Amino acid sequence: MRTVKELAEITGISVRTLHYYDEIGLLKPTGRSEAGYRLYDDKALEVLRQILFFREFDISLREIKSVMENPALDKKQILQMQRTMLTAKKERLERLIASIDDILKGENNMDFEVFSKTEVEEIFDSMIQHMNEEQKNTLEEQFGSIDGFHRQFMEDAAKEETQKSWAKLIEWHGSKEDALETAKNPIGEEMLHALRLRQEAVMDKLAKRKDEGFTFDSFEIREVVAEYGFVQKQLFRIKYEKDFMLQLADIYQNNKEVQAECDGQYGEGVTEFFAEAIRHFYAE
Repeated sequence: MRTVKELAEITGISVRTLHYYDEIGLLKPTGRSEAGYRLYDDKALEVLRQILFFREFDISLREIKSVMENPALDKKQILQMQRTMLTAKKERLERLIASIDDILKGENNMDFEVFSKTEVEEIFDSMIQHMNEEQKNTLEEQFGSIDGFHRQFMEDAAKEETQKSWAKLIEWHGSKEDALETAKNPIGEEMLHALRLRQEAVMDKLAKRKDEGFTFDSFEIREVVAEYGFVQKQLFRIKYEKDFMLQLADIYQNNKEVQAECDGQYGEGVTEFFAEAIRHFYAE
């Protein structure tokens, strides 16, 4: 059995953090000494290492606790999940290192080709197949023809900013395969409508609780942010919503048009309040 201090020395995290993990029920001590001090066995050390793996990806303690307590997941499944996440992170870091190496060699043309041309063509074909006639007619009016839209789509896909956006999608989905699968199979109209309605209901709830005087750190506001994050995960079919939500907070705080539209629908100051609530929630 190990003391809190010994466990902290082994893993490199603070004693205070271990105390906090105990308080929130994330990592309970195996037992206590006669003097009442926390003690941990090898199994607890293994659980702590799994928690630290998840923290490497800035996953909130709330989400880690949910995963660790999921009865449908065994140790092997959790390790496989972490391995997949580490592989995705490794691939991203390798791309960044290769880009830096190019810059150091004087080749200032960073490669942002996340999806190949063939994959982009597949995304386009699937998108057209899932469109209704009204949507296709709109595109034909705007671009002259579907072929005209195709040329513009492929041209935009080759741009650096588009490739950067797709790189973000891969991070949010957890893998290139999942991101590609989602892009090729957009969500159905009925489900989209249902999720939009739920999104609006959550925003109505947020506005009401704001007016009732609840603060960012209150359970009532944190609950709303968590629910909104869950809806976004369903809507965009992503696995990791933290970075997505934080970018959304930036838009809510800095885009005047979005602020005006949102405040106009839910009440003056709701947009700014929601942006700060998101930051507080994901600051864990």
